[in-house]
Amino acid sequence: MRLSNVASLLLLPLATLVQAITWTATPFNPSSIPLAVRTPYLSAWLPQGAGAALNDVWASFWNGNILGWAGFVKVDGVSYVFLGTPNVPATFSKAIQKSSQFTSTQSIFVLSAGPVDITVTFLSPVEPTDLVKQSIPFSYMAVSAAATDGKSHSVQVYSDISAEWVSGDNSLTVNWNSTTSGSILTHQVQLQTPTVFGEVNDHTQYGSAFYSTPNTVGATFQTGADVTVRAQFINNGRLANTLDTGFRAISNNWPVFGLAHDLGTITTATTPVVFSVGHIRDPAIQYIVAGGATQNRNLYFLSQFPTSAAVISSFLGDFSAALTRANAFDAKVQTDAGKISADYASIVALSIRQAFMATELTISKTSTGAFNTTDVILFMKEISSDGNVNTVDVIFPAWSIFLYTNPMLGKFLLEGLLRYQASGQYPNKWSVHDLGSSYPKALGHNDGADEAMPVEESGNMVIMALSYAQRTGDISHLQRYSALLNQWTGFLVSDSLIPANQISTDDFAGALANQTNLAIKGIVGIGAMAQIEALLGNTAQSANYSSIAASYVTQWQKLSASTTDAHLTLAYGNSNSWGLSYNLFGDKLLKLNLFPESVYAEQTAWYQTHTNAFGVPLDTRHTYTKTDWEIFTASWVTTTTVRDLFISSVKKWVSDGLNNGPLGDLYDTVSGQIAVGFRARPVVGGHLALLVL
Repeated sequence: MRLSNVASLLLLPLATLVQAITWTATPFNPSSIPLAVRTPYLSAWLPQGAGAALNDVWASFWNGNILGWAGFVKVDGVSYVFLGTPNVPATFSKAIQKSSQFTSTQSIFVLSAGPVDITVTFLSPVEPTDLVKQSIPFSYMAVSAAATDGKSHSVQVYSDISAEWVSGDNSLTVNWNSTTSGSILTHQVQLQTPTVFGEVNDHTQYGSAFYSTPNTVGATFQTGADVTVRAQFINNGRLANTLDTGFRAISNNWPVFGLAHDLGTITTATTPVVFSVGHIRDPAIQYIVAGGATQNRNLYFLSQFPTSAAVISSFLGDFSAALTRANAFDAKVQTDAGKISADYASIVALSIRQAFMATELTISKTSTGAFNTTDVILFMKEISSDGNVNTVDVIFPAWSIFLYTNPMLGKFLLEGLLRYQASGQYPNKWSVHDLGSSYPKALGHNDGADEAMPVEESGNMVIMALSYAQRTGDISHLQRYSALLNQWTGFLVSDSLIPANQISTDDFAGALANQTNLAIKGIVGIGAMAQIEALLGNTAQSANYSSIAASYVTQWQKLSASTTDAHLTLAYGNSNSWGLSYNLFGDKLLKLNLFPESVYAEQTAWYQTHTNAFGVPLDTRHTYTKTDWEIFTASWVTTTTVRDLFISSVKKWVSDGLNNGPLGDLYDTVSGQIAVGFRARPVVGGHLALLVL
């Protein structure tokens, strides 16, 4: 991260806030509801503020850019809009939203269209144990209808996407085609002049967007100007099966790609009409390898589906089974998190799609051009706060979601970082901050000029390496990269007890010497290396690291104690300072028991009496806080009262109606305002911290 002076970046109340909700929102109404949220470039949300129905606002990319996504239903000849806010020179009404609900994988809306209720389900699959399915960059929208008056009604359904899905610059020219492949209707759209590995406004500048549906009886399609295609459906209940071949700029008569279904006469609930939306890039990632060469890496699913038509056909055909799997996943998360509290379960459910959205599973090719599915690297974009690739101090807060859902994904995340540094190209003795400054270019930092967080990143890497091995029994990374892990731990031994003036992961707060919480990170890292050496059979080295860690804890207790009150300081010697000691989470996660219980009890008591309207401040320098660190702290406090104080504070802020973007993690505990540049980030995976202890 490279944001600074966050205190001056807190947003004022947003002019785009719509209204207080008039529908039932389950479990609550968040700042934005995920719609199609699968990758850094397939990320469509419904901004909420104080409340916005599915047809009150346009869907938006995570950064707020509009993504044209429209939906109409026609009932007995009367048209109703249910998705987006299209302006069409034709007569239609607005469906009335009755309810909204989100789970870990789905967002479900029920709207009344005259005598018929339509249910619109947005399913973004979370399939962490199936690498092929998890890597497919597609999402579902399913629409079903049911009469509410016991009578029969004629119903047709329509939806389209615009070319806004393929670029962050609406002045650029796009081209498109529409095909019938077997039993599937598909629209494909892309830039006429793509830039491989390029971005504009965080949108990718290459690859293609796809909008598809089964080609069943009564299905029709059309491409053309937004007003033309939408009016065709509103007036006729079907599309013209025609193609506009006047390729042009995205904003020039706004080309859209429409699909429609005639459901015939319905009474009871219909089988859902299913649409899929997706975006495919190939290659996906440019990755630095030994000797400064680069390797183009491909999305994992291509090893099984060599064409877009093949993956779309499989994806649409899998909807029913995917929904069953999603419901099972949702139920498991709800049960596990619900054991802690209802508020906690709702926070976790809102966090899961967002955390996975930032990741992409990749594989390489062999010298013969065949896909090498044994060479897997998971890449993560540091969304909104920066565009870095595999930022270590973003992976670390997100780490809990991988431990909970499939620890192997964590191994794949670390592999790219470990492999690069083991190649000897990174010159510093501590861990690199990230794999590249601009996603999807993972080109390393051979000049050593990455954002330096020496203690932070070194501690993070050692802690994560051990936690993966503890969860799985797989010590292959520890064996392969033991020299690197020892190198970083050596740095921690020399620099973490009394940290030099440097930044931590909270770089927005600025550099600070003698950080109490940063020292915790380093000491836990040393203790973790003691366990790693034990797993590798190196008894003497293990005992040495254990002795150092224990000695450091004793010294740290004296250095970090306040002389005026019973609490830890933010920085040694400043008794009036304090902060969230969230790095104690590592001690609990790894079961090291380095720090005495008296430290945990003391901090618990302190936080209970130092909370603001929307939570406990990160530290005494500002009134802002971070949701991931609040939940980390909640995971180790010694009373359920204070645990629930942290959880309820996060829930109160997430649902305060003052923000209208994807879930943020840095916000003001007094005003409830989010910080600019801290939304949609994968660090919310850390909200699962209580589930992995």
